[in-house]
Amino acid sequence: MKKLTLSLLLLVLPFSGVAQDVSRAAEIGALEQSIEYRVQRLREVSEQLEKTTAHTRSALIYRRDERSFQLLEEVTLLARLTSGLPSDDSQKSQIVEQLRTHLPRVSDVTFTRLGELDQRMEEQHSQLADLGGVDRVRASAYLQSLESMKLRYFSTILDLLDSLAAVGLPSDAERKRISAILLAYTETLVGMVEFSAEASREIERRLKVSPSDAELAAALGFVTLKRDTQIEHLARAVALMGRLDIDTTDYRTVLVRESAGVSMGIFDRGVITQMLEEGWTTTREALVKNSPDIVLKLFVFMVILLVFRVLSRLVRRGVGAAIDRSNSSMSTLLRDIMVSASAGSVMVLGILMALSQIGVSLGPALAGLGVAGFIVGFALQDTLGNFAAGGMILIYRPYDVDDLIEVAGVSGLVKKMTLVSTTIATYDNQVLVIPNSKIWGDVIKNVTAQKLRRVDLEFGIAYSDDVEHAERVLKDLVEAHELVLSSPEPMIKLHTLGDSSVNFIVRPWVRTADYWTVYWDIMREVKMRFDREGISIPFPQRDVHVYEEKS
Repeated sequence: MKKLTLSLLLLVLPFSGVAQDVSRAAEIGALEQSIEYRVQRLREVSEQLEKTTAHTRSALIYRRDERSFQLLEEVTLLARLTSGLPSDDSQKSQIVEQLRTHLPRVSDVTFTRLGELDQRMEEQHSQLADLGGVDRVRASAYLQSLESMKLRYFSTILDLLDSLAAVGLPSDAERKRISAILLAYTETLVGMVEFSAEASREIERRLKVSPSDAELAAALGFVTLKRDTQIEHLARAVALMGRLDIDTTDYRTVLVRESAGVSMGIFDRGVITQMLEEGWTTTREALVKNSPDIVLKLFVFMVILLVFRVLSRLVRRGVGAAIDRSNSSMSTLLRDIMVSASAGSVMVLGILMALSQIGVSLGPALAGLGVAGFIVGFALQDTLGNFAAGGMILIYRPYDVDDLIEVAGVSGLVKKMTLVSTTIATYDNQVLVIPNSKIWGDVIKNVTAQKLRRVDLEFGIAYSDDVEHAERVLKDLVEAHELVLSSPEPMIKLHTLGDSSVNFIVRPWVRTADYWTVYWDIMREVKMRFDREGISIPFPQRDVHVYEEKS
């Protein structure tokens, strides 16, 4: 009823300075009555505790703690509201005097509650070892609630001391007292966190040996959950120590080292410096202690790599020589791939053996390579397309090195082939690197794929020339050339009667390598022989008739 009257009073009063003072005074009065009510209820619970049985004692103690929190919070609010009153206000002086009088009693009772809470936690720890199943889970949850209650006591006491300082009441003794208790509690938490972390690491090592052990997996889950809870409590304790101006660098370092997720608030120059110093000290001690073993392992590592490098070169030469000695019609690309794959396999085996000698676990490394391969493959889809096209070229062999081909709109001599691209030298000695996907998806013309090739020539004579004479001359020229093959037999035929000439086709067969030599030689000899024999080579002519019209 009092709070309702106060709320209505705050709604109707105007927002003037006097009205604010009146409303604050009214709120303080209501708060004083509420504090008296809290004290009375807390006294009743305490009296009931003296008469209760052991069965309900824990519940009543928990209820007493809750009422103690409510009382401390209202006393804190009272001190905060009082600090806003004018310095010459009689009500402020009266409340400050009351707080000064009752502060020692409140402080003693609160620290007594903390001591009793520690005793209850110790009893719960001793009972926890004898429990199992659901009872153990319930007891662990109750113990965690007591830990949270202890941190809540610390926070509530600090809020009260800050509020008392706002009204000018000294609280140095209480601050020193709570600082000592909080510091001891934080040290205990750090030890528990580090112990749980080490236990977790030991269980993980055993799980690597026995991954199917269900008991170890359950124990790991329990220890991990316990460590996470302890880290959460340590973070809250470190925050409270910061309010008391206690150096928390060591504790924040532990938080950074043991936490799976940390906040930027716990980082500063001291934490980073201490972590670097600890890391350097640990590394230096490990190097001093294990330096002979490290040197020996590095020596063995290097020796294995050198030995397998030599073996890789020997395998490369041996495989290449074996392929060259065989009479198989293997493409250059396939030969290069087989040689590189055999040598590379030997080298990879050597690297794996060398890594195992220095203690690197090959299982996670291979798994990581698989994941990395998937990511790289997804990012290099076009390159993989070229690789697939190179595989098809390797299987079907439409061309090989030193073949003259026309692909992707260009022509030239194949200089180099890989699974990704083909290198072509054009007729004017330009080098073109063409992706295999561009080649395999287009028409491939291999000019030099066959050993024999027909030279296609066409010559025209005038309509007035002797056809038989011209045919004999062409036949003599073809048969006289030493590079022209007799089989298949050359073809010399009168082909077409053109607009300005009678056209012969001349088609001798030659070895592919002699194609252009025969082409150019016969072309030159035909011109010279026709001139000597009086056979004309006509050019296109047009007859123009002019008609004159009489007007």
